[in-house]
Amino acid sequence: MIRPTESERELAWLGDAVLTLFARAHILREGLGMNPLKIAALTSNQFLSCFGNPTKVEAELGRIYSEQGLPAAFAKIEEDLLPLFLKQWKKKEKLS
Repeated sequence: MIRPTESERELAWLGDAVLTLFARAHILREGLGMNPLKIAALTSNQFLSCFGNPTKVEAELGRIYSEQGLPAAFAKIEEDLLPLFLKQWKKKEKLS
C-alpha cells in the first residue's frame, strides 16, 4: 500500500474541509434543513471511494482550492461528486 505524502495529507485535510463546507451549503440551499446524516454520507470515505482513494480525492479538492479558489473547488464537487451522491441518496430514501 502506498502511503500518502505529507503534502498530499495536507491537501486532503483542506479538501475535506472544502467538501464539508460544500455539503452544508448545498443542504441548506436546497432547503433540506441541517441534516447531519446527509453531510456525513457526502463526506464519508465510503462514498469518496467510489471515485478512487478517498485521500487522493480530497487532496485533489484541496489542490483545486489552493490553486483556483473555493468557487472552482465547489464546481468540481458539483460536477463530479454530487450527481452520484444525489442518485445514491434518492435510492436510499426510497428504501427507507
